[in-house]
Amino acid sequence: MTVPGPRVRRNDFGVLEPPEPGEWEPRLSVSVVIPARQCQQTLDLTLAALAAQSYPAHLLEVVVVDDDGTPPLVLPEIAPERTRVIRAAPGGWGIAWAVQCGVEAAEGDVIHRLDADIVPYRTHVESHLRWHHLADYLVVLGTVRFTGAGGGLPAPAEVRAAVAAGAEDGLFDMASSETHDWWERLVDEHDGFRRAPSAMLHRIHVGATASAPAALLRAAGGLDTSLRLAEDTELGYRLTQEGAVFVPDRAARSWHVGRPTAMKRGDEVRRHNRPYIADRVPYRRALRTEAGRQWLVPYVEVVVEVGDAGFEDVRFTVDSALASTLPDVHVTLAGPWRRIRDDERRAPLDDPLIDLRLMRAAYAHDGRVAFTESAADIRTPGPFRLSCPPGWAIGAETLDRLTQHAEEYELGRLRLALEERADGVVTAVFDRTSALARAVRVAKDGEDLDDVVHEVFGLEWLDAETWGVVPGASVRLGRRGNRNTEAALWRRNAERHEAEIERLKAAAAALKEEVRVLRRDGAKAERDASRWREKAEANRREVVRLRRALPRAVLTRAVRRILPPAKPGPGS
Repeated sequence: MTVPGPRVRRNDFGVLEPPEPGEWEPRLSVSVVIPARQCQQTLDLTLAALAAQSYPAHLLEVVVVDDDGTPPLVLPEIAPERTRVIRAAPGGWGIAWAVQCGVEAAEGDVIHRLDADIVPYRTHVESHLRWHHLADYLVVLGTVRFTGAGGGLPAPAEVRAAVAAGAEDGLFDMASSETHDWWERLVDEHDGFRRAPSAMLHRIHVGATASAPAALLRAAGGLDTSLRLAEDTELGYRLTQEGAVFVPDRAARSWHVGRPTAMKRGDEVRRHNRPYIADRVPYRRALRTEAGRQWLVPYVEVVVEVGDAGFEDVRFTVDSALASTLPDVHVTLAGPWRRIRDDERRAPLDDPLIDLRLMRAAYAHDGRVAFTESAADIRTPGPFRLSCPPGWAIGAETLDRLTQHAEEYELGRLRLALEERADGVVTAVFDRTSALARAVRVAKDGEDLDDVVHEVFGLEWLDAETWGVVPGASVRLGRRGNRNTEAALWRRNAERHEAEIERLKAAAAALKEEVRVLRRDGAKAERDASRWREKAEANRREVVRLRRALPRAVLTRAVRRILPPAKPGPGS
Protein backbone atom coordinates (compact mmCIF):
# COMPACT_ATOMS: atom_id res chain seq x y z
CA MET A 1 0.00 0.00 0.00
CA THR A 2 1.52 3.32 -1.11
CA VAL A 3 -0.36 6.42 -0.04
CA PRO A 4 1.13 9.81 -0.97
CA GLY A 5 0.48 12.70 1.34
CA PRO A 6 2.03 15.52 3.35
CA ARG A 7 4.94 14.81 5.65
CA VAL A 8 3.99 14.84 9.31
CA ARG A 9 6.48 16.56 11.62
CA ARG A 10 6.93 14.55 14.81
CA ASN A 11 3.34 13.60 15.80
CA ASP A 12 1.60 16.74 14.58
CA PHE A 13 -0.97 15.12 12.30
CA GLY A 14 -2.84 18.43 12.09
CA VAL A 15 -1.39 18.88 8.58
CA LEU A 16 -3.65 16.02 7.45
CA GLU A 17 -7.24 16.81 6.55
CA PRO A 18 -9.45 13.72 6.79
CA PRO A 19 -12.81 13.83 5.01
CA GLU A 20 -16.08 13.64 6.87
CA PRO A 21 -17.70 10.19 6.96
CA GLY A 22 -19.83 9.61 3.88
CA GLU A 23 -18.18 12.40 1.88
CA TRP A 24 -15.36 10.46 0.22
CA GLU A 25 -14.64 7.37 -1.87
CA PRO A 26 -12.70 4.60 -0.06
CA ARG A 27 -10.32 2.38 -1.98
CA LEU A 28 -8.25 0.55 0.66
CA SER A 29 -9.31 -2.84 1.95
CA VAL A 30 -9.39 -3.50 5.69
CA SER A 31 -9.18 -6.69 7.73
CA VAL A 32 -10.84 -6.51 11.13
CA VAL A 33 -9.00 -9.03 13.32
CA ILE A 34 -10.86 -10.14 16.45
CA PRO A 35 -9.12 -12.35 19.03
CA ALA A 36 -11.79 -14.28 20.94
CA ARG A 37 -12.25 -17.10 23.42
CA GLN A 38 -15.43 -18.40 25.02
CA CYS A 39 -17.30 -15.15 24.36
CA GLN A 40 -19.98 -16.07 21.83
CA GLN A 41 -22.57 -13.72 23.31
CA THR A 42 -20.51 -10.52 23.09
CA LEU A 43 -18.88 -11.61 19.82
CA ASP A 44 -22.36 -11.84 18.27
CA LEU A 45 -22.95 -8.19 19.22
CA THR A 46 -19.59 -7.12 17.76
CA LEU A 47 -20.28 -8.86 14.47
CA ALA A 48 -23.85 -7.49 14.34
CA ALA A 49 -22.48 -3.94 14.67
CA LEU A 50 -19.83 -4.63 12.01
CA ALA A 51 -22.60 -5.84 9.69
CA ALA A 52 -24.06 -2.32 9.70
CA GLN A 53 -20.85 -0.34 9.13
CA SER A 54 -20.77 2.55 6.69
CA TYR A 55 -17.52 1.30 5.14
CA PRO A 56 -18.09 -0.53 1.83
CA ALA A 57 -18.79 -4.23 2.42
CA HIS A 58 -16.62 -5.34 -0.50
CA LEU A 59 -13.58 -3.67 1.13
CA LEU A 60 -14.23 -5.11 4.60
CA GLU A 61 -13.29 -8.58 5.82
CA VAL A 62 -13.52 -9.89 9.38
CA VAL A 63 -11.20 -12.58 10.77
CA VAL A 64 -12.28 -13.99 14.12
CA VAL A 65 -9.50 -16.02 15.75
CA ASP A 66 -10.75 -18.59 18.25
CA ASP A 67 -8.01 -18.95 20.88
CA ASP A 68 -8.67 -22.66 21.50
CA GLY A 69 -11.87 -22.07 23.45
CA THR A 70 -14.44 -24.70 24.46
CA PRO A 71 -17.03 -24.80 23.05
CA PRO A 72 -15.57 -23.44 19.81
CA LEU A 73 -16.92 -20.18 18.47
CA VAL A 74 -19.32 -20.26 15.55
CA LEU A 75 -20.28 -17.73 12.90
CA PRO A 76 -23.66 -16.21 13.87
CA GLU A 77 -26.45 -15.35 11.46
CA ILE A 78 -25.80 -11.61 11.63
CA ALA A 79 -22.26 -10.80 10.49
CA PRO A 80 -20.52 -8.98 7.62
CA GLU A 81 -20.57 -10.85 4.33
CA ARG A 82 -16.85 -11.60 4.35
CA THR A 83 -16.48 -12.99 7.88
CA ARG A 84 -14.65 -16.17 8.83
CA VAL A 85 -13.84 -17.87 12.11
CA ILE A 86 -10.45 -19.59 12.26
CA ARG A 87 -8.74 -21.51 15.02
CA ALA A 88 -5.48 -20.17 16.43
CA ALA A 89 -2.49 -22.06 15.11
CA PRO A 90 -0.95 -24.67 17.43
CA GLY A 91 2.19 -23.80 19.34
CA GLY A 92 0.97 -20.83 21.37
CA TRP A 93 -1.92 -19.20 23.17
CA GLY A 94 -3.17 -15.85 24.42
CA ILE A 95 -4.36 -12.61 22.89
CA ALA A 96 -1.06 -11.73 21.18
CA TRP A 97 -0.86 -15.19 19.63
CA ALA A 98 -4.44 -15.01 18.40
CA VAL A 99 -4.02 -11.53 16.93
CA GLN A 100 -0.82 -12.55 15.16
CA CYS A 101 -2.58 -15.58 13.68
CA GLY A 102 -5.28 -13.24 12.41
CA VAL A 103 -2.72 -10.82 10.96
CA GLU A 104 -1.03 -13.62 9.06
CA ALA A 105 -4.39 -14.75 7.65
CA ALA A 106 -5.60 -11.24 6.83
CA GLU A 107 -5.70 -9.97 3.25
CA GLY A 108 -6.51 -6.27 3.79
CA ASP A 109 -4.32 -3.24 3.20
CA VAL A 110 -5.07 -2.16 6.76
CA ILE A 111 -5.28 -4.31 9.90
CA HIS A 112 -7.92 -3.15 12.36
CA ARG A 113 -7.76 -4.99 15.67
CA LEU A 114 -11.03 -5.07 17.56
CA ASP A 115 -11.82 -6.85 20.81
CA ALA A 116 -14.68 -9.34 20.95
CA ASP A 117 -16.61 -7.23 23.47
CA ILE A 118 -16.63 -4.02 21.39
CA VAL A 119 -19.79 -2.68 19.75
CA PRO A 120 -18.60 -0.13 17.18
CA TYR A 121 -20.75 2.78 16.00
CA ARG A 122 -21.82 2.93 12.34
CA THR A 123 -18.91 5.08 11.12
CA HIS A 124 -16.29 3.47 13.36
CA VAL A 125 -14.35 1.58 10.68
CA GLU A 126 -14.78 4.42 8.19
CA SER A 127 -13.39 6.93 10.69
CA HIS A 128 -10.27 4.78 11.05
CA LEU A 129 -9.80 4.21 7.33
CA ARG A 130 -10.20 7.85 6.25
CA TRP A 131 -6.85 8.54 7.93
CA HIS A 132 -5.07 5.60 6.32
CA HIS A 133 -5.94 6.98 2.90
CA LEU A 134 -3.84 10.07 3.71
CA ALA A 135 -0.51 8.44 4.71
CA ASP A 136 0.83 4.91 5.08
CA TYR A 137 2.52 5.34 8.47
CA LEU A 138 -0.43 6.22 10.71
CA VAL A 139 -1.69 4.26 13.71
CA VAL A 140 -5.30 5.19 14.46
CA LEU A 141 -6.97 4.66 17.84
CA GLY A 142 -10.71 4.71 18.42
CA THR A 143 -12.51 5.64 21.62
CA VAL A 144 -14.49 3.37 23.92
CA ARG A 145 -17.16 3.85 26.55
CA PHE A 146 -17.54 1.10 29.14
CA THR A 147 -21.04 -0.09 29.92
CA GLY A 148 -22.24 -0.26 33.51
CA ALA A 149 -23.39 -3.34 35.40
CA GLY A 150 -26.89 -4.71 35.02
CA GLY A 151 -29.57 -4.06 32.45
CA GLY A 152 -28.80 -7.08 30.30
CA LEU A 153 -27.54 -7.15 26.73
CA PRO A 154 -29.44 -6.24 23.58
CA ALA A 155 -30.10 -8.86 20.93
CA PRO A 156 -27.82 -8.95 17.85
CA ALA A 157 -30.74 -7.90 15.60
CA GLU A 158 -31.38 -4.93 17.89
CA VAL A 159 -27.70 -3.96 17.71
CA ARG A 160 -27.62 -4.12 13.92
CA ALA A 161 -30.80 -2.05 13.64
CA ALA A 162 -29.55 0.60 16.10
CA VAL A 163 -26.16 0.88 14.41
CA ALA A 164 -27.73 1.11 10.95
CA ALA A 165 -30.02 3.89 12.19
CA GLY A 166 -27.27 5.78 14.01
CA ALA A 167 -29.01 5.20 17.33
CA GLU A 168 -26.08 3.52 19.08
CA ASP A 169 -26.27 5.78 22.16
CA GLY A 170 -29.48 4.04 23.19
CA LEU A 171 -28.08 0.51 23.16
CA PHE A 172 -26.75 0.80 26.72
CA ASP A 173 -27.37 3.01 29.74
CA MET A 174 -25.29 6.13 29.17
CA ALA A 175 -25.68 7.36 32.77
CA SER A 176 -23.97 4.32 34.29
CA SER A 177 -21.20 4.11 31.67
CA GLU A 178 -17.58 5.21 32.01
CA THR A 179 -14.98 6.71 29.70
CA HIS A 180 -11.30 5.81 29.38
CA ASP A 181 -10.37 8.64 31.75
CA TRP A 182 -6.57 8.29 31.73
CA TRP A 183 -6.54 7.86 27.95
CA GLU A 184 -8.75 10.90 27.37
CA ARG A 185 -6.68 12.97 29.78
CA LEU A 186 -3.42 11.99 28.07
CA VAL A 187 -4.81 13.00 24.70
CA ASP A 188 -6.17 16.32 25.98
CA GLU A 189 -2.97 17.24 27.80
CA HIS A 190 -1.06 17.11 24.51
CA ASP A 191 -3.35 19.07 22.20
CA GLY A 192 -5.27 16.08 20.90
CA PHE A 193 -1.94 14.19 20.97
CA ARG A 194 -0.47 16.36 18.22
CA ARG A 195 2.12 17.70 20.68
CA ALA A 196 2.88 14.37 22.33
CA PRO A 197 6.60 13.52 22.66
CA SER A 198 7.93 10.39 21.01
CA ALA A 199 8.52 8.71 24.36
CA MET A 200 4.80 8.86 25.10
CA LEU A 201 3.23 7.73 21.82
CA HIS A 202 3.05 4.03 22.68
CA ARG A 203 1.04 4.69 25.82
CA ILE A 204 -2.24 5.35 24.00
CA HIS A 205 -1.92 2.24 21.84
CA VAL A 206 -4.77 0.31 23.42
CA GLY A 207 -5.71 -2.85 21.55
CA ALA A 208 -9.48 -2.64 21.99
CA THR A 209 -9.76 -0.65 18.74
CA ALA A 210 -6.53 0.12 16.90
CA SER A 211 -5.62 0.10 13.22
CA ALA A 212 -2.39 0.27 11.23
CA PRO A 213 -1.29 -0.41 7.66
CA ALA A 214 -0.52 -4.11 7.24
CA ALA A 215 2.92 -3.32 5.81
CA LEU A 216 3.80 -1.10 8.77
CA LEU A 217 2.62 -3.72 11.24
CA ARG A 218 4.69 -6.42 9.57
CA ALA A 219 7.74 -4.13 9.36
CA ALA A 220 7.48 -3.66 13.13
CA GLY A 221 7.58 -7.44 13.58
CA GLY A 222 3.94 -8.07 14.41
CA LEU A 223 2.83 -9.05 17.89
CA ASP A 224 5.22 -10.28 20.57
CA THR A 225 3.57 -13.68 21.08
CA SER A 226 5.56 -14.36 24.25
CA LEU A 227 3.46 -11.77 26.10
CA ARG A 228 0.16 -12.62 27.82
CA LEU A 229 -0.67 -9.02 28.80
CA ALA A 230 0.58 -5.58 27.69
CA GLU A 231 1.06 -6.83 24.13
CA ASP A 232 -0.60 -3.68 22.76
CA THR A 233 1.70 -1.35 24.72
CA GLU A 234 4.80 -3.22 23.59
CA LEU A 235 3.61 -3.21 19.97
CA GLY A 236 2.96 0.52 20.24
CA TYR A 237 6.62 1.01 21.21
CA ARG A 238 7.87 -0.91 18.15
CA LEU A 239 5.46 0.93 15.86
CA THR A 240 6.94 4.16 17.21
CA GLN A 241 10.41 2.97 16.20
CA GLU A 242 9.09 2.37 12.68
CA GLY A 243 8.30 6.08 12.44
CA ALA A 244 4.55 5.78 13.03
CA VAL A 245 2.30 8.77 13.75
CA PHE A 246 -0.38 8.03 16.37
CA VAL A 247 -3.84 9.50 15.72
CA PRO A 248 -6.55 9.27 18.40
CA ASP A 249 -9.89 9.80 16.64
CA ARG A 250 -12.85 10.57 18.89
CA ALA A 251 -15.18 10.16 15.90
CA ALA A 252 -14.37 6.43 15.94
CA ARG A 253 -16.74 5.69 18.81
CA SER A 254 -17.65 2.35 20.33
CA TRP A 255 -19.18 0.63 23.34
CA HIS A 256 -17.13 -1.77 25.45
CA VAL A 257 -19.41 -4.34 27.07
CA GLY A 258 -18.46 -4.24 30.74
CA ARG A 259 -15.28 -3.03 32.41
CA PRO A 260 -11.94 -4.58 31.33
CA THR A 261 -9.59 -6.44 33.65
CA ALA A 262 -7.20 -3.47 33.64
CA MET A 263 -9.90 -1.35 35.32
CA LYS A 264 -11.16 -4.02 37.72
CA ARG A 265 -7.74 -5.30 38.83
CA GLY A 266 -5.46 -2.42 37.93
CA ASP A 267 -2.81 -2.87 40.62
CA GLU A 268 -2.42 -6.55 39.84
CA VAL A 269 -2.16 -5.87 36.11
CA ARG A 270 0.52 -3.22 36.64
CA ARG A 271 2.48 -5.54 38.95
CA HIS A 272 2.34 -8.29 36.36
CA ASN A 273 3.32 -6.05 33.44
CA ARG A 274 6.19 -4.20 35.08
CA PRO A 275 9.10 -6.60 34.36
CA TYR A 276 7.90 -7.34 30.83
CA ILE A 277 7.52 -3.66 29.94
CA ALA A 278 10.77 -2.67 31.66
CA ASP A 279 12.67 -5.23 29.57
CA ARG A 280 11.09 -4.25 26.25
CA VAL A 281 10.23 -0.53 26.40
CA PRO A 282 13.28 1.65 27.17
CA TYR A 283 11.13 4.79 27.29
CA ARG A 284 9.83 3.65 30.68
CA ARG A 285 12.83 5.08 32.49
CA ALA A 286 11.14 4.85 35.89
CA LEU A 287 11.03 1.06 35.51
CA ARG A 288 14.79 0.81 34.95
CA THR A 289 16.11 2.08 38.26
CA GLU A 290 18.10 -1.01 39.28
CA ALA A 291 21.87 -0.58 38.98
CA GLY A 292 24.02 -2.98 36.99
CA ARG A 293 21.17 -4.48 34.97
CA GLN A 294 21.12 -5.51 31.31
CA TRP A 295 17.88 -5.27 29.34
CA LEU A 296 16.46 -6.97 26.29
CA VAL A 297 16.06 -3.65 24.47
CA PRO A 298 18.80 -1.05 25.14
CA TYR A 299 18.14 2.67 25.38
CA VAL A 300 21.13 3.52 23.16
CA GLU A 301 22.83 1.37 20.53
CA VAL A 302 26.42 2.40 19.79
CA VAL A 303 27.58 1.32 16.32
CA VAL A 304 31.30 1.20 15.50
CA GLU A 305 32.32 0.39 11.94
CA VAL A 306 35.70 -1.29 12.30
CA GLY A 307 37.00 -0.79 8.75
CA ASP A 308 40.80 -0.97 8.78
CA ALA A 309 41.12 0.46 12.30
CA GLY A 310 43.51 -1.04 14.80
CA PHE A 311 42.48 -2.89 17.94
CA GLU A 312 43.44 -0.03 20.26
CA ASP A 313 41.34 2.51 18.37
CA VAL A 314 38.30 0.27 18.51
CA ARG A 315 38.92 -0.45 22.18
CA PHE A 316 38.99 3.28 23.00
CA THR A 317 35.52 3.71 21.55
CA VAL A 318 33.88 0.49 22.78
CA ASP A 319 35.21 0.57 26.33
CA SER A 320 34.30 4.23 26.80
CA ALA A 321 30.77 3.58 25.53
CA LEU A 322 30.31 0.63 27.88
CA ALA A 323 31.55 2.77 30.80
CA SER A 324 28.73 5.26 30.28
CA THR A 325 26.74 6.49 33.25
CA LEU A 326 23.71 5.55 31.17
CA PRO A 327 23.23 1.91 32.17
CA ASP A 328 21.29 0.41 29.24
CA VAL A 329 23.81 0.74 26.40
CA HIS A 330 24.60 -1.88 23.76
CA VAL A 331 27.48 -1.84 21.28
CA THR A 332 27.58 -3.42 17.82
CA LEU A 333 30.84 -3.84 15.94
CA ALA A 334 30.48 -3.91 12.17
CA GLY A 335 33.37 -5.60 10.37
CA PRO A 336 34.47 -8.51 8.16
CA TRP A 337 34.26 -11.14 10.88
CA ARG A 338 33.69 -13.95 8.40
CA ARG A 339 37.28 -13.60 7.27
CA ILE A 340 38.45 -15.03 10.56
CA ARG A 341 39.10 -18.78 10.32
CA ASP A 342 40.10 -20.51 13.52
CA ASP A 343 40.82 -23.85 11.85
CA GLU A 344 43.71 -22.49 9.79
CA ARG A 345 47.31 -22.66 10.99
CA ARG A 346 48.85 -19.21 11.32
CA ALA A 347 51.69 -17.31 12.90
CA PRO A 348 49.84 -15.56 15.77
CA LEU A 349 52.04 -12.46 15.86
CA ASP A 350 52.31 -12.10 12.10
CA ASP A 351 48.65 -12.77 11.35
CA PRO A 352 47.30 -10.12 8.91
CA LEU A 353 43.94 -10.37 10.71
CA ILE A 354 45.44 -9.94 14.16
CA ASP A 355 43.52 -6.75 14.94
CA LEU A 356 40.20 -8.33 14.01
CA ARG A 357 41.04 -11.37 16.14
CA LEU A 358 41.93 -9.19 19.11
CA MET A 359 38.68 -7.27 18.81
CA ARG A 360 36.64 -10.44 18.72
CA ALA A 361 38.62 -11.95 21.58
CA ALA A 362 38.12 -8.83 23.69
CA TYR A 363 34.34 -8.69 23.37
CA ALA A 364 33.14 -12.13 22.26
CA HIS A 365 31.87 -12.96 25.75
CA ASP A 366 30.51 -9.54 26.71
CA GLY A 367 26.72 -9.70 26.54
CA ARG A 368 26.59 -5.99 25.76
CA VAL A 369 28.56 -6.32 22.52
CA ALA A 370 27.42 -7.87 19.23
CA PHE A 371 29.15 -8.43 15.90
CA THR A 372 27.76 -7.89 12.39
CA GLU A 373 29.23 -7.84 8.92
CA SER A 374 27.74 -4.50 7.89
CA ALA A 375 26.23 -1.51 9.69
CA ALA A 376 23.43 -1.63 7.12
CA ASP A 377 22.35 -4.96 8.62
CA ILE A 378 21.81 -3.47 12.07
CA ARG A 379 18.19 -3.16 13.14
CA THR A 380 18.24 -0.89 16.18
CA PRO A 381 15.49 -1.92 18.61
CA GLY A 382 16.23 0.95 21.00
CA PRO A 383 15.09 4.58 20.70
CA PHE A 384 18.57 5.97 19.94
CA ARG A 385 21.70 5.04 18.00
CA LEU A 386 25.16 6.61 18.09
CA SER A 387 27.34 5.84 15.08
CA CYS A 388 30.90 6.69 16.06
CA PRO A 389 34.12 6.02 14.13
CA PRO A 390 36.81 4.07 16.01
CA GLY A 391 39.56 5.98 17.76
CA TRP A 392 37.27 8.35 19.64
CA ALA A 393 36.47 8.07 23.33
CA ILE A 394 32.91 8.74 24.46
CA GLY A 395 32.65 10.61 27.75
CA ALA A 396 31.03 8.91 30.70
CA GLU A 397 28.09 11.32 30.64
CA THR A 398 27.93 11.90 26.88
CA LEU A 399 25.20 9.40 26.00
CA ASP A 400 23.04 10.51 28.91
CA ARG A 401 23.44 14.16 27.92
CA LEU A 402 22.70 13.47 24.25
CA THR A 403 19.52 11.54 25.01
CA GLN A 404 18.31 14.26 27.36
CA HIS A 405 19.03 16.94 24.76
CA ALA A 406 17.29 15.00 22.00
CA GLU A 407 14.26 14.35 24.21
CA GLU A 408 14.00 17.91 25.49
CA TYR A 409 13.90 19.36 21.98
CA GLU A 410 12.40 16.29 20.25
CA LEU A 411 15.27 16.23 17.77
CA GLY A 412 15.74 13.51 15.19
CA ARG A 413 19.47 13.70 14.50
CA LEU A 414 22.51 15.22 16.24
CA ARG A 415 25.74 15.52 14.27
CA LEU A 416 28.84 15.82 16.45
CA ALA A 417 31.75 17.40 14.58
CA LEU A 418 34.88 15.42 15.46
CA GLU A 419 37.52 16.93 13.19
CA GLU A 420 37.87 18.73 9.89
CA ARG A 421 39.84 17.09 7.11
CA ALA A 422 40.59 18.00 3.51
CA ASP A 423 37.72 15.82 2.32
CA GLY A 424 35.19 17.20 4.81
CA VAL A 425 34.10 17.08 8.44
CA VAL A 426 34.29 13.78 10.29
CA THR A 427 31.22 13.32 12.47
CA ALA A 428 29.62 11.00 14.95
CA VAL A 429 25.87 10.76 14.39
CA PHE A 430 23.30 10.41 17.14
CA ASP A 431 19.96 9.32 15.65
CA ARG A 432 16.46 8.95 17.04
CA THR A 433 15.38 5.58 15.61
CA SER A 434 11.81 6.67 14.91
CA ALA A 435 12.93 9.87 13.15
CA LEU A 436 15.35 8.00 10.91
CA ALA A 437 12.69 5.40 10.07
CA ARG A 438 10.18 8.14 9.22
CA ALA A 439 12.71 9.96 7.04
CA VAL A 440 13.64 6.80 5.13
CA ARG A 441 9.95 6.05 4.62
CA VAL A 442 9.02 9.45 3.15
CA ALA A 443 12.26 10.41 1.40
CA LYS A 444 12.18 10.72 -2.37
CA ASP A 445 14.90 9.43 -4.66
CA GLY A 446 17.95 11.66 -4.54
CA GLU A 447 16.92 13.58 -1.41
CA ASP A 448 19.55 14.18 1.23
CA LEU A 449 18.55 12.20 4.31
CA ASP A 450 19.77 14.96 6.64
CA ASP A 451 17.31 17.36 5.01
CA VAL A 452 14.42 14.93 5.39
CA VAL A 453 15.24 14.17 9.05
CA HIS A 454 15.38 17.90 9.72
CA GLU A 455 11.98 18.34 8.09
CA VAL A 456 10.17 15.57 9.97
CA PHE A 457 11.89 15.96 13.37
CA GLY A 458 14.85 18.35 13.46
CA LEU A 459 18.63 18.17 13.07
CA GLU A 460 21.32 19.97 15.05
CA TRP A 461 25.10 20.23 14.77
CA LEU A 462 27.16 20.00 17.97
CA ASP A 463 30.81 20.36 18.90
CA ALA A 464 31.99 16.87 19.85
CA GLU A 465 34.53 17.95 22.45
CA THR A 466 31.95 20.10 24.24
CA TRP A 467 29.80 16.98 24.53
CA GLY A 468 32.64 14.79 25.78
CA VAL A 469 33.76 12.98 22.62
CA VAL A 470 37.56 13.30 22.35
CA PRO A 471 40.45 11.45 20.64
CA GLY A 472 40.93 8.10 22.34
CA ALA A 473 44.68 8.57 22.69
CA SER A 474 44.03 11.41 25.14
CA VAL A 475 42.10 9.15 27.51
CA ARG A 476 43.57 6.50 29.76
CA LEU A 477 41.55 3.33 30.01
CA GLY A 478 41.57 0.62 32.65
CA ARG A 479 41.23 1.20 36.37
CA ARG A 480 41.64 4.93 36.13
CA GLY A 481 38.99 5.04 33.47
CA ASN A 482 36.66 3.09 35.72
CA ARG A 483 37.39 5.45 38.58
CA ASN A 484 36.77 8.39 36.31
CA THR A 485 33.46 6.86 35.28
CA GLU A 486 32.46 6.31 38.89
CA ALA A 487 33.52 9.84 39.76
CA ALA A 488 31.48 11.16 36.85
CA LEU A 489 28.47 9.27 38.12
CA TRP A 490 28.87 10.68 41.61
CA ARG A 491 29.48 14.15 40.18
CA ARG A 492 26.36 13.88 38.06
CA ASN A 493 24.29 12.79 41.04
CA ALA A 494 25.78 15.55 43.17
CA GLU A 495 24.96 18.12 40.49
CA ARG A 496 21.40 16.85 40.35
CA HIS A 497 21.06 17.08 44.11
CA GLU A 498 22.58 20.56 44.12
CA ALA A 499 20.21 21.63 41.39
CA GLU A 500 17.28 20.23 43.36
CA ILE A 501 18.46 22.04 46.51
CA GLU A 502 18.69 25.30 44.57
CA ARG A 503 15.25 24.71 43.14
CA LEU A 504 13.84 24.09 46.62
CA LYS A 505 15.61 27.19 47.96
CA ALA A 506 14.13 29.29 45.18
CA ALA A 507 10.70 27.79 45.83
CA ALA A 508 11.04 28.51 49.57
CA ALA A 509 12.10 32.09 48.87
CA ALA A 510 9.17 32.56 46.51
CA LEU A 511 6.82 31.11 49.12
CA LYS A 512 8.27 33.37 51.80
CA GLU A 513 7.77 36.39 49.57
CA GLU A 514 4.23 35.29 48.83
CA VAL A 515 3.50 34.96 52.56
CA ARG A 516 4.97 38.42 53.16
CA VAL A 517 2.78 39.92 50.44
CA LEU A 518 -0.27 38.12 51.79
CA ARG A 519 0.46 39.38 55.31
CA ARG A 520 0.95 42.92 54.01
CA ASP A 521 -2.24 42.75 52.00
CA GLY A 522 -4.01 41.20 54.96
CA ALA A 523 -2.93 44.01 57.28
CA LYS A 524 -4.06 46.60 54.76
CA ALA A 525 -7.35 44.81 54.34
CA GLU A 526 -7.81 44.76 58.11
CA ARG A 527 -7.14 48.52 58.32
CA ASP A 528 -9.56 49.18 55.49
CA ALA A 529 -12.14 46.97 57.17
CA SER A 530 -11.70 48.88 60.45
CA ARG A 531 -12.22 52.20 58.65
CA TRP A 532 -15.30 50.92 56.91
CA ARG A 533 -16.65 49.60 60.23
CA GLU A 534 -16.12 53.04 61.78
CA LYS A 535 -17.84 54.71 58.82
CA ALA A 536 -20.67 52.23 58.98
CA GLU A 537 -21.14 52.88 62.70
CA ALA A 538 -21.11 56.67 62.14
CA ASN A 539 -23.68 56.28 59.36
CA ARG A 540 -25.81 54.09 61.59
CA ARG A 541 -25.83 56.71 64.38
CA GLU A 542 -26.69 59.41 61.84
CA VAL A 543 -29.59 57.34 60.53
CA VAL A 544 -30.92 56.85 64.09
CA ARG A 545 -30.63 60.57 64.78
CA LEU A 546 -32.43 61.45 61.55
CA ARG A 547 -35.19 58.96 62.27
CA ARG A 548 -35.73 60.53 65.69
CA ALA A 549 -35.58 64.09 64.36
CA LEU A 550 -37.81 63.39 61.36
CA PRO A 551 -41.19 63.19 63.22
CA ARG A 552 -40.55 66.47 65.03
CA ALA A 553 -39.63 68.22 61.82
CA VAL A 554 -42.71 66.86 60.03
CA LEU A 555 -44.99 67.89 62.94
CA THR A 556 -43.55 71.37 63.03
CA ARG A 557 -44.16 71.82 59.29
CA ALA A 558 -47.76 70.58 59.63
CA VAL A 559 -48.54 72.96 62.50
CA ARG A 560 -47.19 75.83 60.50
CA ARG A 561 -49.50 74.96 57.62
CA ILE A 562 -52.63 74.66 59.80
CA LEU A 563 -52.21 77.47 62.32
CA PRO A 564 -51.99 81.07 61.12
CA PRO A 565 -48.90 82.86 62.14
CA ALA A 566 -49.19 84.64 65.48
CA LYS A 567 -49.91 88.38 65.32
CA PRO A 568 -47.28 90.56 66.76
CA GLY A 569 -48.27 91.88 70.17
CA PRO A 570 -47.82 95.32 71.57
CA GLY A 571 -44.32 96.29 71.87
CA SER A 572 -43.25 93.71 69.31
